Amino acid sequence: MPELITITDPDDPRIAAYRHVRERDLVGREGLFIAEGEIVVRVLARAPRFQVQSLLLAERQALRLAEVWQGLADSVPVYQAGQAVMDAIVGFPIHRGILALGQKPPRLDLDAVLTGLGPSALVVGLSAIANTDNMGGIMRNAAAFGVDAVVLDSDCCDPLYRKAIRVAVGASLLVPFVQLPPGADMVGQFQAHGFETLALSPSGEAELGDLARAPRCAMLLGAEGPGLGADVLGRARSVRIQMAGGFDSLNVATTSGIVLHHLSRVAGLAT
Repeated sequence: MPELITITDPDDPRIAAYRHVRERDLVGREGLFIAEGEIVVRVLARAPRFQVQSLLLAERQALRLAEVWQGLADSVPVYQAGQAVMDAIVGFPIHRGILALGQKPPRLDLDAVLTGLGPSALVVGLSAIANTDNMGGIMRNAAAFGVDAVVLDSDCCDPLYRKAIRVAVGASLLVPFVQLPPGADMVGQFQAHGFETLALSPSGEAELGDLARAPRCAMLLGAEGPGLGADVLGRARSVRIQMAGGFDSLNVATTSGIVLHHLSRVAGLAT
């Protein structure tokens, strides 16, 4: 069982990874990430692909989360601090008082991931989703509707960004995701593995409510505003969500939930 270590000095070198959390979010942590909040930390503690490097808990939370940290490996340090010290460490009032430092797993290979999926599979492809709230919402919806994998182009933000994981209530730690290098042909790889590609667009040719789906299906979403590029729309089946007259767009995370709910209900039906 790990030892509970009390921190009284915000400059203690043992908790250096937790200092100035927001600033470090912007510059990255070289293969590490911060998980925040009780639900997210509980998910991290049991997520098979991730390793907990350490925990930092407000003193009032240490006892309440005892079953979580006591179940970790003996080598994982668990720090506790008074609220004022913890606020000084992270650089802002952290009311939840629950942080963990995680290790990112090796980057997944898209070809290997798609090859390993069964004859019926649902994946999500994302292009230029740079807003962390939207990324978190999409990952949460992906988990809720049984998505097998999420694929991100090089212009997407990191699903393991602290705020994205929090919005996703830990789903970023559960749904496999692949981040592609610049120039990778996402649509081409989907099609090479027998996936029907559906591209969401306000001007889509098919209305979602009328849509069946192939057993292997990839749903593509672009950033709010520009949406998916013409090259992607020209190579995929474009789909729209019918809306009231005079309005033609939804938040991208909301869109993902509506579309994934429909696709999960019609799984396995032929187009």
